Amino acid sequence: MPELRCEAVRWVDDEPFPGIVEVQFVDAAGQRWSLIDKSPVFAQFTELTPDSVYPVKVTVACVIQDDVEATAGDAVVTVSTSPDGVTTPDGRDTFTVRPSQLIP
Repeated sequence: MPELRCEAVRWVDDEPFPGIVEVQFVDAAGQRWSLIDKSPVFAQFTELTPDSVYPVKVTVACVIQDDVEATAGDAVVTVSTSPDGVTTPDGRDTFTVRPSQLIP
């Protein structure tokens, strides 16, 4: 399953256990998005704690919804962060990103 490269930017809260983290990424159009969820969802490479030195490179599992397409000469792909139920604070889970932002 592909993973979207992100950065954990802050520890949000200790509750519910094991704690909540905010991660961010920039989509293909240059818009910055925040995803907030339990720390283990993003901590495939390192443990995230309140004492971690942020930002920390992390990933979030995703599924490719649309094939890579050319937009103004640049390749983009539409992904969903739905595998782990990760969304933006307003519930969005579908984003258009560059293929280089994905780990196959």
